Amino acid sequence: MAAVLVTPAVRAAAPPGVDPRQFGLAMVEDSCDLAAELELVTPAIALSHDAQQELGERAVEELAWPGTAVLRLAPADASGLGLVGQTLRFLTALGALQGVVLAADAPDLPILLIGKLLRALGGGTRRGDVAICPAEGGGLVALAAWLPTADWVARLVPAPDLPDAQVELDLPDATDRLRRHAPRRGALQVVPGWHRLRSPADLSRLDPGLEGWPATRELLRSG
Repeated sequence: MAAVLVTPAVRAAAPPGVDPRQFGLAMVEDSCDLAAELELVTPAIALSHDAQQELGERAVEELAWPGTAVLRLAPADASGLGLVGQTLRFLTALGALQGVVLAADAPDLPILLIGKLLRALGGGTRRGDVAICPAEGGGLVALAAWLPTADWVARLVPAPDLPDAQVELDLPDATDRLRRHAPRRGALQVVPGWHRLRSPADLSRLDPGLEGWPATRELLRSG
């Protein structure tokens, strides 16, 4: 399963003259469509508590394909798990053997890179416990893991217990934290990185010649 992780930060790259909420919803729509295009992968949406309040829970649900699971995440301090940890727990409960957590602010992420994440985990033979796609400028674009997560991974996704080791997509040193705690060579697999849209300046990274991101493209054009 592949879950698009939605937080209020998805609005941050809205340029002047474009409504931030509508911009965020457009990126979520494109990211959900991206997850839905993956072969042999079931899409889902992981909606943070703050995103439910600020983007509108129903508005986000309407962007997904019918039947898509919507995972409602609790605040980290209430659940004992961070956003990535909660998402992986939900995907495990839904029966997934492998789970991918995708940042919602990378609407132009090539499907090829998500495929590389899953191949890095391995299919019939387990190659790594976790595979990541680093984000330019720090953090992660995506994290994939075998489910249930390996013990060393489970220790890195709670919120309060190990604040110096926890891993979230938005932590600038997430890749380094995973590397420090991986118990063996190959437990962590790293695929080529990609960019996220975290400020208006990042919009220059969007390539009009690439297919995909139609909702974001149309909103920027009309705005």
